[in-house]
Amino acid sequence: MSELQQAATLVRPHGLEADTWQRFEPTEAQALPPDDGDWLVPLAVWRAAHAELRGRRRPVGVLLAPADDPLELAEAGRIDEQGLALIAVDFPVYTDGRGYSIAYMLRTRLGWQGELRAVGDVLIDTIHYQARAGFDSFAVKPGHDPEQALKAFGTFTAAYQRSYSTPAARAGESAREEEAAAMPAVRPTHRPPQGAAGWQG
Repeated sequence: MSELQQAATLVRPHGLEADTWQRFEPTEAQALPPDDGDWLVPLAVWRAAHAELRGRRRPVGVLLAPADDPLELAEAGRIDEQGLALIAVDFPVYTDGRGYSIAYMLRTRLGWQGELRAVGDVLIDTIHYQARAGFDSFAVKPGHDPEQALKAFGTFTAAYQRSYSTPAARAGESAREEEAAAMPAVRPTHRPPQGAAGWQG
């Protein structure tokens, strides 16, 4: 593997890049991360200090656990993107389908149009299902070849439709018209992880 592949790596639509994001865990001595570097903060930290965090020089990301309610990110039914670099959703195990439900809600009901990242037990074989639910970046589990993961993502983008509506469709454009304009869907040979929301098998 290359030096990039040996380091923590993100898979994005345009290619691979080093993953510089760290998970922040609050302590009694330090409630917030330093205002430098790239930090993912738990939902509870964001809710307690979102006004302060929005004003930072380096925007933070919010890390949602499977049991978190994404509605807690919303204000007046939508998510304000100011000062929020990305939303990451943790998959403790790849078979946990709650992350798909969270992603689907973020993209559809809450109108999140920013970066949505899958982290945790993210495997080459799960990327196309996660992309269908709305994820657009992937922190692939160590030990999995990111080059192969990128190929899997490329296969998805060439052969699969999204299973969630775009902002244009939510604004009044027919989802049926959107699907007609997209490339024909290809039925996968195996089912998604149990509980994956938005699946159209």
